[in-house]
Amino acid sequence: MQALFDARGWQPFAFQREVWTAIARGQSGLLHATTGTGKTYAAWLGALMAFATPRAAPSHDKPAPPLTVLWLTPMRALAADTTRALQAPLAELGLDWTVALRTGDTGSAERAAQQRRLPTALVTTPESLNLMLTRADAHDTLRRVRMVVVDEWHELLGNKRGVQVQLALARLRQWQPALMVWGLSATLGNLPHAADVLLSGVPGERRVLVHGHTPKTLVIDTLLPDNASRFPFAGHLGLSMLPHVVEELAQGGTTLVFLNTRSQAELWYQALLDARPEWAGEIALHHGSLDRAVREWVELNLKNGALRAVVCTSSLDLGVDFLPVERVLQVGSPKGVARLLQRAGRSGHAPGRASRVTVVPTHSLELVEAVAARHAVRAGRIEARESPDKPLDVLVQHLVTVALGGGFRPEALLAEVRSAWAYRGLTGEEWQWCLDFVRQGGVTLTAYPDFRRAVPDDDGVWRVPDAGLARRHRMSVGTIVSDATMQVRYWSRAGTGGASLGSVEEGFIARLAPGDCFLFGGRLLELVRVQEMTAFVRRATGRRPVVPRWNGGKMPMSTELAEAVIDTLAAAAAGRLDPRDTPELPLIQPLVDLQAQWSALPTRHTLLAESLHSREGWHLFLYPFAGRSVHLGLGSLLAWRLGQQVPATFSVAVNDYGLELLASAPVDWARWLPQVLADERRRDLAADVLGSLNAGELSLRRFREIARIAGLIFQGYPGAPRSARQLQASSSLFYEVFRKHDPGNLLLGQAEREVLMQELDAHRLAATLERLAALKLDLHALKRPTPLSFPLVVEFLREKLSTEKLADRIARMLADLELAAGPEPGEAAGMPAEAMADAVAEAARFGMADHAGPSGRTPRRPRRPRKPSKPLPLL
Repeated sequence: MQALFDARGWQPFAFQREVWTAIARGQSGLLHATTGTGKTYAAWLGALMAFATPRAAPSHDKPAPPLTVLWLTPMRALAADTTRALQAPLAELGLDWTVALRTGDTGSAERAAQQRRLPTALVTTPESLNLMLTRADAHDTLRRVRMVVVDEWHELLGNKRGVQVQLALARLRQWQPALMVWGLSATLGNLPHAADVLLSGVPGERRVLVHGHTPKTLVIDTLLPDNASRFPFAGHLGLSMLPHVVEELAQGGTTLVFLNTRSQAELWYQALLDARPEWAGEIALHHGSLDRAVREWVELNLKNGALRAVVCTSSLDLGVDFLPVERVLQVGSPKGVARLLQRAGRSGHAPGRASRVTVVPTHSLELVEAVAARHAVRAGRIEARESPDKPLDVLVQHLVTVALGGGFRPEALLAEVRSAWAYRGLTGEEWQWCLDFVRQGGVTLTAYPDFRRAVPDDDGVWRVPDAGLARRHRMSVGTIVSDATMQVRYWSRAGTGGASLGSVEEGFIARLAPGDCFLFGGRLLELVRVQEMTAFVRRATGRRPVVPRWNGGKMPMSTELAEAVIDTLAAAAAGRLDPRDTPELPLIQPLVDLQAQWSALPTRHTLLAESLHSREGWHLFLYPFAGRSVHLGLGSLLAWRLGQQVPATFSVAVNDYGLELLASAPVDWARWLPQVLADERRRDLAADVLGSLNAGELSLRRFREIARIAGLIFQGYPGAPRSARQLQASSSLFYEVFRKHDPGNLLLGQAEREVLMQELDAHRLAATLERLAALKLDLHALKRPTPLSFPLVVEFLREKLSTEKLADRIARMLADLELAAGPEPGEAAGMPAEAMADAVAEAARFGMADHAGPSGRTPRRPRRPRKPSKPLPLL
């Protein structure tokens, strides 16, 4: 191995040698090291040194060694890149190992070849591994695996895909007790928990946690706007930052331009082409809905250094090794410290090279977020991720998988399942319920043969009894659930389908009529017709498009970043920010000063609240700084509790910084707010939260995903998928049947828990309530909206007015507020009146038309609390 490093002029890092030694001892572990410092070679070369034997001369007659190493990656782009990286040193080392790729993009010929003989090392995804576990010869195929590497473990740890990995590892350990498992990550805030989850079932003496402390220069800066309003709202800078971005891209070097949503990426890509048409072919667009061939073309040209810039989303923010990338632009706040670090690591992706990320703010408060994120990175405050606990839909799917992959005996499989961290507390009753569910569909579906998916044979081994059910299960393996999608294809003159462009969600196409135009893949397209889940399109010109909006746009601010924002505001108010280290300060200071003058600033020891009476009603603005999802639950809960005491109807609007309660009648906020905040009633918190929302609809939507994972709903065969309406109707039917005839169904309880945990972030909500109850209330009566409350006013108005009317209303409000605030001390920080109209117009196009997630404005009337179907001790 030293010769390999010498040939490249490298020297192994200490952490790489530590990993090699641990693998040689047969230990498993978690490697946490800075992006671009050699984590891949630490694990891969360790495996080669442990298991591979160099040959004097290559032999074409003798087959390569059997499958020895499984390399799991969370994304297909990362899988393809990893495969190339693993193949690179084999010839130099004189090894006859083979490396191959298996993902959803793998062609049928390659899959057939792998059916006959698997490579020595297989790079794959959690879904493809679970599909391999359904094969009847899974034991014979996988029992020789000596080592599993889970790349980008942080990306899997906190979701059901990670639970799938836990169950798969538990299965492999039964077949290979000496199996080594290694996780790789660069952005984990809770390493002990991450290691416990990954290495559950591995004895303590065979575990090791390796920290890769290597020198790596990280530059985090901000692309400053010419002006920044003292009254920000979502997207008010928007595409007014386009000239600055174009100027940065014109300086040369390859740049990744990250957006938080696919629709924003589409808008920015088109705007860049409009601004610099001569860059056609030099800039590209990359997101998960584009056709595979398009994505692969972008990745290849990015790796070859042929592109000036790529506008992308999270589809490229994992550990892909694009050496030509010199810089990353993050448009909008990353909303989390780990995400910013992850995206920064896409630049300078090699030992000794600097990584640079530049935040491009889309509103003034994101200037504060940029400063806060920089301080949080320096302090090492990275978000923690927690593994889901006992998702029974994943377990039900796994039972059918194992029944297909050779069958199981319940007693032995229970011990195996409990060795996975997520199911360490699985009770005997829950286990029996899952067995009954796959055997006969529980107590309500016993009359339907389609739900007899695994039954015991004469020897007591549980197997899948029907070949049709087996095919359906193999087509449904996985936990990623999204709305039904439609292929987008060009309409040919012959009336047949042309080239594929990618896919969009069915719900978006359903809102369009033939002749409507939309932006997709950087092209202005006209819808021709919809047929057999395919949207046929042709090129369009000169007509204003709409932009597809995919699910997954919600991205709440993390606790770590929120706390850093509060600290940054306080530091700016107290004059503790060093101007030499904070170039954003001249743009931030007028906003901070005006907020302090008209009201106050939030602190770690006070809860800032503001009241205002307007023609809309009686407003309360509250600033917990807990993120959008928590604020939605908190606002609904406070409206619910206030509604029990005050004869008024409440509406709620939220953003990442705070929430607005709008009452239809006067409310004594100083009297009632401390009471409803202090009224923890922890045993009733879950019931109050669910009762305060449209809990039935939220639970039904979550149940739809659970039903698909658990195998209740089949999405259709290739070429004949079921429509979203059919899937929705099927899941609604199951939901109502279970509620009426099987109220103890554990999947119903799971749906409610997931609403609490994932939709409303209930653990964080409970912690926020406890924190707020301990703070001193700092309530201010306002004459007009403040810099912090104005964005919430805009959120509320978004739900009432069209984009054009909203832009006019905001422009008038801004003019009045700026007049009341008076001139700013210094021209650099002000937004001239002539620039205000442009900013509002850009916001109407960019920030408002494509805001991540709903504002949360929902009327609240007092109702009787509805009890959950089962007590929820989670809070």
